[in-house]
Amino acid sequence: MPIADVLTKAREHMGKTLEYFQHQLARLRTGRATPALIEHIRVEYYGVPTPLSQLSTISVPEPRMLVIQPWDRSLLGAIERALLQSDIGVTPTNDGAVIRIVLPPLSEERRRELVKVCRKYAEEARVSIRNIRRDYLEELRRLEKEEHLSEDERRRGEQELQKITDRFMEDIERLLERKEKEILEE
Repeated sequence: MPIADVLTKAREHMGKTLEYFQHQLARLRTGRATPALIEHIRVEYYGVPTPLSQLSTISVPEPRMLVIQPWDRSLLGAIERALLQSDIGVTPTNDGAVIRIVLPPLSEERRRELVKVCRKYAEEARVSIRNIRRDYLEELRRLEKEEHLSEDERRRGEQELQKITDRFMEDIERLLERKEKEILEE
């Protein structure tokens, strides 16, 4: 396996970690409404738990309001129950046609808690990236031992792997800073 293949696989694994980190951040509630807050909530639909995003249109008519318009009105009650049982901590309003969720402003204490959660997610992503780097460093050393690579090629591969790792770490920091700023905004 040439160095390029090892680096490509490492880049793909790190990319998946970054994608997961972005997904985790999107699900965190800030002062602003976003469909990502609720689209993952599962609603009982003919006995099958189905993501809300597959049963309705979720829109943001105002910065602190979400409107859920199910494609099948008979689902309004089931969607309302699923929202009440979820961990988002808001009460939906059902008017018979759509469900509205008004997000209250976050308290300063809750904002600080959310920033801590963001930092925890970021640290988990960093650890994952470092573990991926370690695995692929071991792969490069194994290839050298099996005499598929020279020592110089392995070193070049390690340096390139470190550059890739550094870029992903910078991306994590940039995403974290942006999310913290978003949370701390009034």
